[in-house]
Amino acid sequence: MTDVSSPAQREILTWDLFGSASRELARAIHDDGYRPDLIISIARGGLIPAGAISYALGMKNVHVLNVEFYTGVDERLPMPVMLPPVPQPVDLSGATVLIIDDVADTGGTLDLVRRFCEGHVKETRSAVIYEKSRSIVKCEYVWKRTDQWIDFPWSSQPEIG
Repeated sequence: MTDVSSPAQREILTWDLFGSASRELARAIHDDGYRPDLIISIARGGLIPAGAISYALGMKNVHVLNVEFYTGVDERLPMPVMLPPVPQPVDLSGATVLIIDDVADTGGTLDLVRRFCEGHVKETRSAVIYEKSRSIVKCEYVWKRTDQWIDFPWSSQPEIG
């Protein structure tokens, strides 16, 4: 396990910085001329970025795939697992898709979702706030690259209860 106990060993994303990051990602997607038919948000980490980017792009067609991989700080399952309900691939037929997550860490989650879409969609591209060098998926849209553990404002506080 990586030592992430010190704030110096972490990337800290504040709510204000997140606002800038999501607008910059949306601007990059728009300026690139990519006009997806729908967004797939990878839950849970991708929910908030996907919402912000969908608003910035004026897109209302947002789907959610719930993928479990992380079980704790720098602790994960051997492989990512899609949790129900899983959308029917026919719902994606021929679409151009933008897959959004908070981070491409190992890339396992993004890879699983891309493979799920293969053969059903016209094209997929991915957008993340952070991408790590070890990621097996290289995203088309990345706000920042880092190899540090990331504290996201929506998940850095302990659970209530």
